[in-house]
Amino acid sequence: MSDTQATDVETPADASAETTPPQTEQTEQTEQHEPTQVPDTAAAEAAGQAQTSQDSGDAEPVETGETADESDESSHSDKPETGDKKTRVRQLEREGEVAADFLETLLDIADLDGDIDVDVDGDRAAIAIVDSDEGRVPRRLVGTDGKVLEALQELTRLAVQVETGERSRLMLDIAGHRAQRRTALVELAKVAIAEVQESGTKRSLEPMTAFERKVVHDEVAAAGLVSESEGVDPHRHIVILPA
Repeated sequence: MSDTQATDVETPADASAETTPPQTEQTEQTEQHEPTQVPDTAAAEAAGQAQTSQDSGDAEPVETGETADESDESSHSDKPETGDKKTRVRQLEREGEVAADFLETLLDIADLDGDIDVDVDGDRAAIAIVDSDEGRVPRRLVGTDGKVLEALQELTRLAVQVETGERSRLMLDIAGHRAQRRTALVELAKVAIAEVQESGTKRSLEPMTAFERKVVHDEVAAAGLVSESEGVDPHRHIVILPA
């Protein structure tokens, strides 16, 4: 009887001794692996979120600290052209149509004369308010130094963006102001370029709008020189550097 009781007591003790270590070892392994997997998962999720944000174009370094006007100085589009060229042209034509509708409504409300010409100039829509058979376009729409024109251009760009959902770089001209100004700027740039080439020293020009600076930049580049924009609007100006 005493032998049987001794055997009964030892059996659960032996079973407990055999089964407990594997459970403890498995628990320890689980605890060792879990901390390693959590950071890996978090890192993968963070990397995925960063890649998704970058791919979606949430942050565009080109636009950081840059206004819409300043981006016009570039001779290239803000975004690389994608897809068929005909598709891009149709998009620009669509921008022109929306801009024309907006400006026509604006002229009607203000009871002002003028016709709307729509065209595509390079990689942007070109809109012009010109004299009509009914009368001339009021020159006050251009304003002193083209300030009213610049404001109307930005207003029109915003109207197009609201309608299309895309940022517009359209160029607006009123009563041929930009065309005349372009001709004058080309002559000014040629004189400044010649002075820089002769003297070998840099030359600073008067403050200009983004449109005017781009005209001069293009002319300087065509002459084989380099130009830079310095200062902050409305005092932002071009400096032409010697070769």
